[in-house]
Amino acid sequence: MLLNQLFDDAPRIEIQQLMMDSRQKCKDAIFFCLKGLENDGHHYVDMAIQNGAKVIVYSDDIAKKEDVIYIKVNDVTKALNIICNKFYQYPSQKLKMYGVTGTNGKSSVTTLIRNILNPYQKCGYIGTISIEYGDVKLPPLLTTPNVVDLQYYLDAMVKDDVKACALEVSSIGIEQKRVDGIHFDVCVYTNLTHDHLDYHGTIEDYFHAKKKLFDMMHPNSYAIINIDDPYALKMVEDCHANIVTYGIDHVADYQACNIQLMADKTVLTLKVNQQEYRIETNLVALFNVYNLLAAISALHKTGLSMDLIIQQLTQLKQIEGRMEKVVLGQPFNVIVDFAHTPDGIEKVMKYAQEITPKERRIIAVFGSAGKRDFKKRIMFGQLADKYCDMIILTEDDPRDENVFQIAQEIAEGIKKKNHIIIEDRSNAIRQAIEMATANDTILILGKGDEAFIYREFGREVYRGDQNVAKDMIKRYYFKEEIN
Repeated sequence: MLLNQLFDDAPRIEIQQLMMDSRQKCKDAIFFCLKGLENDGHHYVDMAIQNGAKVIVYSDDIAKKEDVIYIKVNDVTKALNIICNKFYQYPSQKLKMYGVTGTNGKSSVTTLIRNILNPYQKCGYIGTISIEYGDVKLPPLLTTPNVVDLQYYLDAMVKDDVKACALEVSSIGIEQKRVDGIHFDVCVYTNLTHDHLDYHGTIEDYFHAKKKLFDMMHPNSYAIINIDDPYALKMVEDCHANIVTYGIDHVADYQACNIQLMADKTVLTLKVNQQEYRIETNLVALFNVYNLLAAISALHKTGLSMDLIIQQLTQLKQIEGRMEKVVLGQPFNVIVDFAHTPDGIEKVMKYAQEITPKERRIIAVFGSAGKRDFKKRIMFGQLADKYCDMIILTEDDPRDENVFQIAQEIAEGIKKKNHIIIEDRSNAIRQAIEMATANDTILILGKGDEAFIYREFGREVYRGDQNVAKDMIKRYYFKEEIN
């Protein structure tokens, strides 16, 4: 694309890439001097030029070189969103965009939207689990990718004849204006509980970050909110979109009642517009009823008939790392879940209590991320002490913190139940498998399907909790040889 198509009164030169990271090798690129929490792009202009930047977009005074074009703006982040949209020709306006935000449930709701809609209309997904569209499946970037990556993949979806996209929208992504240039048809709000307070500082600031997403919705869109959550109505009090509610405990536009929770399925009655529908799904646990209601509401409001939605609910694909049951014929339950907040962990542990006979044990394997929200560590210990019988504390993205020290901080909340610390995550899962007996439930929490662990030096490859659990069951329960 030509530079004068992106900026008024700019020279007519070819631009091939947009550049946010000065270390990235680019050709004929525009470099945007973004200001982050720790770094300021204005300090890395020379490196960006060495790596292929022909144009510099900046707001603060900088030294200038010949043969480089400099464009000064008041707000570099705002300019990036505008130019990125132009460069990729407004892909979000060509897709039916579903954004999902909330402390818990983002991955589940977005994945459900994609899996239910995809058989009828090609739908992409971008979030914590992966980036998926058509036959493409890529490793995840951030929960909500940066502006350039996000627009790039939306454009790729358009080119692949994808018609819709379900996007996880994190509070940090909203705060850093990564979605300011996205045209949403639907935004879903799941819940708000303790998380990311290391970044936001207070629950009020965390709430206001989420609220910004709904404040910028356009009048023809739908804001779909969990009416049972105490923050829901405040979340949309300044929203110009059409407000749609879902819930269980309160009267809602999409309300579930007569809920029957079982170990392998859930049956409920869904009330919509004075009509009732019998729903049977292979999803389990009460929190998944909320996730399902959110997905159904979003899809139904954007034109998918209830009959077509219901057809997909009995055989939904397993959401990777989200209440994922590892079943190899062993006589005990093994559940892998991404739960990494106090609310999320409590919900999974409550479900474990429901499916585990009272005389049997709940064995939990988990840790807490390094350099993140230290306050929730003792809360994790308190929850495990309340719901579990045996607690194995281990690593969970320790970064440059000491794993044993993190585990000791969690253990401060454990007063009654037995616990041990096994720093290596694979060995911790092995120990849980070896000690389990018939009808016990093992919960492996915190990382879900993630195929990496963040250490001091960056990402290290990890087989993933579900794969480790499968190998350990084969080796230590069935005594199979594992290569």
